[in-house]
Amino acid sequence: MEEKNAMLEEHLLEGTDQKGGFRTLPFIIGIEALEKMPTFGLMPNMTLYLMKEYHMEMTTASNLVSSHQFHATSWSPCCRFFLGQVLYYWDWFCYFSHVIPQARPPPCEQFNHSCSSPTIFQFMYLCTAFGLISVGAGGIRSSSLAFGADQLEKGDFKKSSGLKESYFSCACLLVLFGVSIFFLASHFYVKLKSKTSLLTGFIQVVASYRNRRLDLKDSVNNVCHRKNGSGLVFPSENLRFLNKACIVRDPDKDLTADGRAVNPWSLCSVEQVEELKALLRVLPIWSTGMIMSINISQNSFPLLQAVSMDRHITSSFTIPAASFSMFTVISVILWVAVYDRVFLPLASRVMRRPVHVSTKRRMGIGIVFSFLAMLASAGIEAIRRSLAVDEGYLDRPLAMTRMSAMWLVPQNCLTGFAEASNAIAQNEFYFSEFPRSMSSIASTLNGIGMSLANLAASFIMNAVDTLSKAGGKESWISSNINKGHYDYYYLVLAALSMANMMYFFSVVASTGLLKKRRR
Repeated sequence: MEEKNAMLEEHLLEGTDQKGGFRTLPFIIGIEALEKMPTFGLMPNMTLYLMKEYHMEMTTASNLVSSHQFHATSWSPCCRFFLGQVLYYWDWFCYFSHVIPQARPPPCEQFNHSCSSPTIFQFMYLCTAFGLISVGAGGIRSSSLAFGADQLEKGDFKKSSGLKESYFSCACLLVLFGVSIFFLASHFYVKLKSKTSLLTGFIQVVASYRNRRLDLKDSVNNVCHRKNGSGLVFPSENLRFLNKACIVRDPDKDLTADGRAVNPWSLCSVEQVEELKALLRVLPIWSTGMIMSINISQNSFPLLQAVSMDRHITSSFTIPAASFSMFTVISVILWVAVYDRVFLPLASRVMRRPVHVSTKRRMGIGIVFSFLAMLASAGIEAIRRSLAVDEGYLDRPLAMTRMSAMWLVPQNCLTGFAEASNAIAQNEFYFSEFPRSMSSIASTLNGIGMSLANLAASFIMNAVDTLSKAGGKESWISSNINKGHYDYYYLVLAALSMANMMYFFSVVASTGLLKKRRR
């Protein structure tokens, strides 16, 4: 039986020799690019659109925009790609509620400035469109990175140590092709079939409760259940309490004739236990990236700042307020290009050996940049608000101050540097820590972190809004940017970033101590 399985595996590997590799990456990056295009092009304007057309308060509009980032991440890669594309582009079409006048409230009265709130139907229509966009976007974003990495897990590509680092960087730079091109190249792809659900495997490890009274001291005499053909005989020593889930108590009752578990819900394999351990090991590091993403998700505040500032470049050209987010994207591109094509080769030449900055160090650099971005945002906003009040614009939030909107560029650049350094390093870290069977989980973790960060950002914003307007005071995040104190809100985020920085360094330090103890 084992010989037949080996022959079958060899035959399958021979069939994939002509598949995968660099030639598949432009098609995968193309679909990712088209998914990002409407998001970056339209979402920055959504807060203003909802405030003007749906007559929402700033906090309500921001919460709705943030909620669309909660992505679905539970389908197989091919299914996720196909359904993701169909849902995503169809629902962007449906989202444009201006083509259906009944889908939004009527305009405000010109004389008494009274505005009607959206009806239940109009609000539900809007939320449904946002929800389906989230499902479609989640289907594409959570699959493309792992699917691309699978193309490099063969032949000479697998031997190159820095190849995946370059791949994760290039995935942020190369935006080349579209949906149709992606499907035209379908027969080139390496399509890995998932035999079992990882989530089901994680849940099955609760079988350790059944074996909780087993003694692990005499681990040599313990028989562990493992999959046929697996090289793992015993589980690792870290998180040893989970090892009880794969211990065979009675081979005659627990195992079938071919070595499989009679009841997978009461006996797990060594591989399942190690997969859950790998996930638990990265959660502390993952949580630091999630907290940092709270700062990145603050899209509404810089937009309202830009609206009230002088956006003229020349006397006849004005940068649209929502377009200032392009400086974040440009900063990501510059960071990746300089790091991958200038810094690493130059440092390697100077040191006369290959230089590689560890993933944890790059994640830490990103968290520091994120903290500096919030400090810069608070300082710029304090100056802008002071000028607006001095110029008599306290009750005119859309009035343009004499302050140039180009002062917003530094905070956008720092945010871009933070995202490029941290997000790319996160993905590389997960792929290095997880077995190949968990590649889809590795690419999904970052997306889940962003989703939870958007929910956390909404919670923080609502909490600040409620606490700051207690006693009849003006809220710090008022819809009138000149009456509010967005600079105070940025300082709250800066304090959270400082706490996250300390938490990250403590996690890295404790991880290093654990590794030394194991040695």
